[in-house]
Amino acid sequence: QRKNPFSNDNRLASKPAHTHRGDPTYGRPPEGSQTEQRGKDAHSHVGKEVEELCLIIRSTGEVGEDGHVSVTFGQLFETYVTISNKVVGILLRARKHGLVRFEGEMLWQGKDDDVIITLL
Repeated sequence: QRKNPFSNDNRLASKPAHTHRGDPTYGRPPEGSQTEQRGKDAHSHVGKEVEELCLIIRSTGEVGEDGHVSVTFGQLFETYVTISNKVVGILLRARKHGLVRFEGEMLWQGKDDDVIITLL
């Protein structure tokens, strides 16, 4: 609409131009916007869920010879699913941040119940 000669909407002309790859603001919401605030709130919420998951692993798991606490996925799923239905997603996020270790790309209830999850 910014380039439309028939449009007389001044709000569109005041919007910043689109960013391009390589620009530090590319793919990010405008600073101070509600979208940015919602993203920050969501990030904080997920961080708290990751912390809670680590506490559950610590309380339900067993300390191994290497000093790390480990639990099977089946046991963790049964314990954590009463708290949140996002146990697999939170596990993946925790692994991304180097907090837990387990084999495989994805964990499936039933099929992967014997997979060991280790708290790092």
